[in-house]
Amino acid sequence: MTRSRTALIFPLLTLLLSAPATAFELPWQRRSETAPEMPPRPVVSVVLADMPSVLRSFPGVVVAGTEVQLGFQTLGRLSARPVDVGDHVLEGALLAEQTPDDLQANVRAARSAVDAAEVTLETARATAERTRDLAARNVATRAQLEQAERGLKSAEAGLAQAQSELARAADAEGFARLVAPFDGVVSAVMENPGAVVGSGTPVLTLSDVNTREAVIDLPEAVVSTMPVGTLVDIWLESDEATRTPGRVSRIEPLADAATRTRRLHLAMDNPTDFRLGALIRAQHGGPRSNFLILPEVAIAGTKDAPAVWIVDREGVAATVSLRAVTLGVRLNGLVEVSGGLSAGEEVVIRGVHSLTEGQAVGERVEP
Repeated sequence: MTRSRTALIFPLLTLLLSAPATAFELPWQRRSETAPEMPPRPVVSVVLADMPSVLRSFPGVVVAGTEVQLGFQTLGRLSARPVDVGDHVLEGALLAEQTPDDLQANVRAARSAVDAAEVTLETARATAERTRDLAARNVATRAQLEQAERGLKSAEAGLAQAQSELARAADAEGFARLVAPFDGVVSAVMENPGAVVGSGTPVLTLSDVNTREAVIDLPEAVVSTMPVGTLVDIWLESDEATRTPGRVSRIEPLADAATRTRRLHLAMDNPTDFRLGALIRAQHGGPRSNFLILPEVAIAGTKDAPAVWIVDREGVAATVSLRAVTLGVRLNGLVEVSGGLSAGEEVVIRGVHSLTEGQAVGERVEP
């Protein structure tokens, strides 16, 4: 029986050794399978376009270069204000008036005091002359003469004081009338007839129409690109055909505490077409060039050598390539591209740090 088992084992071993190795697999061995090819990754990108002119401009308003708040120089009740907001007035025109009764009474009292002082002076002069004659004949004593002379000096001083009080009362009566110091337009009103206003309390604001200018408020990053003297184009927001060239004449030294913006004053070459309070837009003057912007997240490379990924498409195939660019102003998560790109090119704006040169990419995804 042993011989029969041995006779069966030898033919089996011979069969196993002669069979190919791939014909049999052990349980612990894995089959080698080829991974399926993945499609190229899609990219979130934007197609660059020149920013419209209106989006490059900044809103502002037309104001008066000379603007004053006017008030009375004395306490009193406001009896009349014949002008209102928007009224044009000439120099010397009446703007407001206080109740003059008390002031006129003060003038009458001061004039009466002057009359009394004049009578006192005449009496003192006559007394002094009579005392001099008596003293010359040795009838009046020296002490009497000195007393008469002192009375005369006192009467003269009393008259001068009374005349000063009369001038002061007359001036105060004039202070009850508020007149325009120059030709202008009433741009604001603070008090109405019947109100009691103190000395120096603003009653209205007068703006000089001959000194009109435009003002715009800009963040610090943009102010640095528009120094004093920069040429600008200014137009009415309601009518783009009403335009005028201008320039930056002054920049406020301090930023607004709430908005952190600084105010730029723009001198206009033709201000007559722009009324006070009109809304305007202003932008850099001179020839127009492409103005391209990108999200800051689209910038790859380094701070000193910024670059972006450009998508090159040929039919359904697309690859990316890194290109150096020149950047301009950064504001609110956006950055101006001043060189290296042109309108119509496709730029990757997401996942820029995971791309490689020449990498194949898929379809474009809108951000």
